[in-house]
Formats: sequence, C-alpha cells, structure tokens
Amino acid sequence: MNYYREMKAARESVAGLSEMSRQKPSSGQAVYHFLTRAAASTRLIFEEKEIITFALLQWACIAAGYYLWVQVIDWMPPEVWERAHRKEVVWADVVLFLWSFICVGLTAFPLGLFTGCMGAAHFLRRQGKESTIAGCLKMVVPRAWPLWMFHWIDGWWTMMRIVERLPNKDNDTTLAERALSEAMYYAWKVATIAITPALITGRGLGDAARGSVGLVRERFWDVAILRGGYSALCWLVGIATYVGTILFFIKFPTLVGFGDGAAAGVWIYKFYFWAGVPILVSVGVIMLFLRPIYILSACELYADYVEGKNENLMLPEPPVNAGTGAWVIAALLAGLVLGVVIFMALQAELGLPDWIFR
Repeated sequence: MNYYREMKAARESVAGLSEMSRQKPSSGQAVYHFLTRAAASTRLIFEEKEIITFALLQWACIAAGYYLWVQVIDWMPPEVWERAHRKEVVWADVVLFLWSFICVGLTAFPLGLFTGCMGAAHFLRRQGKESTIAGCLKMVVPRAWPLWMFHWIDGWWTMMRIVERLPNKDNDTTLAERALSEAMYYAWKVATIAITPALITGRGLGDAARGSVGLVRERFWDVAILRGGYSALCWLVGIATYVGTILFFIKFPTLVGFGDGAAAGVWIYKFYFWAGVPILVSVGVIMLFLRPIYILSACELYADYVEGKNENLMLPEPPVNAGTGAWVIAALLAGLVLGVVIFMALQAELGLPDWIFR
C-alpha cells in the first residue's frame, strides 16, 4: 500500500502540471521525435546483443502470463456463463478478479527484472564497462523488490485501461469520464518515465518517484515527446491487433466453434485462447522494437537530468542479500499458482471447480 500511495502521488503531481494540457505535443510531433531518437538506441541494441535477449524474455513472460490467465475461463462451469449473461453477480467475479491480479503480479516479477536489465546495459555502457547478461543481472537482482512492485502496479493499471478501451455495448460511462480516465492514465505514464532507471541506479521507490516527477517538471517537453511517440505507435499496433483479431477469426472460424452447439464456456475459452495468437504477435512488435527504444531513451534522459544536477548517477551497491525477500515471495506466489493449476486439473471430475465458482 505504501508503494501504491507513492505511485498515486507521483501521478497526481504530474496531472496537476499546467504543461499537461498547455504543452502536450501532437501525436505527429511525438512520433517523429521518437523515431529520430531511435537511431542511438537502435545502435546500442545491435551492439549489445543481450538487450534483444532481455526483450525476447519479456515477450515470453507476457505470453506465459496471458495463457496462465486464460485457464480460469476454462475452469468456469456452464452455469456461471448463464448467470453472467443474466448480469447476476456471482462468486466467479471475485475469483476472476483475484486470478487476474495474481497473474499480473506473477508476470510483473520477471518482467521488471528484464526491463531493469535492459536499462542496466545502458548504464554499464555509459560508464565504459562491459555489458553482459551476468553483469546486468548482478546490477538489477538486488533491486528486485521495488522493480517488482512498480511493474505490478503499472501492469495492473495498464491492463485495466486496456479493458476499459475495448468496445462494450454495456459501457455507460460518459465521454467526459472516459477523457478523464485517459488523462489520468497519460499522467501516470509520464510521471513514472524515470522510475525504472532510478531504481536501477540505486534509489528506493519513493526517491525514484520523486526523481521521476522532478525530471518531468524540468524537462517536460522531452518527456512528453518520448512518451507521446511511444504511446502513439503502441496505439497503432493496438488498432492493428484489434483488426487482425477480427480477420483471424474470419479466416479461421472453426477454431472457436461459436454457433455449433458448444457451451458458452467452451467457445469463450477457445476465443481467448486463439485470440492470443494475434495479440502476442503485436506484443512481440512492441517488446522487440518499440519498448527497448523507449526504455533506453528514458535511461538517457534520466542520466542527463541527474548529472545536470551534479548528483551521483550510480549510488553504492546494496548489501549482497538485498532483494532476497522478493525472490522468496515470488517463489511462494508461483508455488500457490502452480498448486491451483494442479488442483483444478486433478479435481475437475469431482465437481469441486463448480463449487469454487458458484
């Protein structure tokens, strides 16, 4: 909760800046400047091959997290979908919420580490040191706890925002409410642009949040250009994903089995399972091409900002056992999830899944 309050305070600090509405760059400007920044980052990516390795691992983490989440749909009995169609509140809503939250958190742990490793490659290179997979991990692993908490919060807010953006005939929110949600989400992304680089270089999550807000205040235009360009390109990929998913099911209508007499839970599960194909292709485009440029550019902005204030960019290394607690809790969480998966697989024939979701 302390981490959550720190992140929320950072978002509200940036949301209150007059520059958020007065100096916000257009999408065209942002994309142009983002692509011009891409040259230096792309050069580093090709020189430091481990960055691609970390990007591939991030992609694999998201794919595993998505298909882990999809399993909960397969576990739901037919009557749950019938009650959901009648818009009745069921226990399954709580189970789905908790499962989604845990899946995001479990995915956020390796995702945070590998994102941190991409930034570590930049900082090692900036110090004239050799950048290796082992060297990046050595730099990032002691910061596992704050990296995990930040990416868990960020991943959850991002997922909720994506869900809210999807077309929904039952969505009764007004245009003003949707505009406010988008504005707060944009403020969150702008406010936290330097948190990962600050954590990598030794700051705590609170200090990292305050440093990130300080960067935004001092160099708002540069931050807005970078974030805006990345967001605009992700939007284009997202639209392509939406269209691609529709075309995918038009091309392969038998994959889902909708209309052939299958129970609602069966075709809904198949839909989400196969929808993962175009979704993960698009995620791959972001993870392999756009996100590395964004992370490395954010690290460069933060490094210039800190050095411009005559502060030490790299703080002393933490104790050897730093981050151990995060690994223990992540392992326990993974064990819990594995136990649930095994339990549902072994006990389905006994009717227990029906009882769990009622």
